[in-house]
Amino acid sequence: MTSTPMQLDPLENPKMREVIDNTISEFGDQNGALMVVLNHLQERVGFITKPMQAYVAEKLGVPVSKVHGVVSFYSFFTTEPRGKHVVKFCIGTACYVGGASQLIDKAKQVLAIEPGQTTPDGLITLEVCRCVGACSQAPVVVVDEANHGRVKPSQFGKVLTDIQKSEAAV
Repeated sequence: MTSTPMQLDPLENPKMREVIDNTISEFGDQNGALMVVLNHLQERVGFITKPMQAYVAEKLGVPVSKVHGVVSFYSFFTTEPRGKHVVKFCIGTACYVGGASQLIDKAKQVLAIEPGQTTPDGLITLEVCRCVGACSQAPVVVVDEANHGRVKPSQFGKVLTDIQKSEAAV
């Protein structure tokens, strides 16, 4: 199977490799360099693959296990590309009790993907998170960076289709 450009690891793309190298050069000698570099790579590249983790470890002189530990511990890091829009379902206690699982089911029905997956068109990624700190608004769904509270499954399908329609109009 041949890789398309989107499937290539960013290290194999000369422009992305330059972004990675510049990020490491820019922040690699700061206190807490690992976290700073990873944050900037997540922002600039959009995801941090295992080969990127090994590369960062080598360049910063830290064990790969430490880099992988940071990437896998913090939910804002991802190892695969995300969609243009990220929909996060809070599954903290209040949201879970408030019906988060029904919202997830609705999203799966509308988009035909599971949490952790991205629609084939690259438009929407579904994710779950532990708590967004808006328990009084449970259940909460975060669409990109906007919190939507007290969401009902009957309303939520429209939120998803509105995203799809707005992108189709562009």
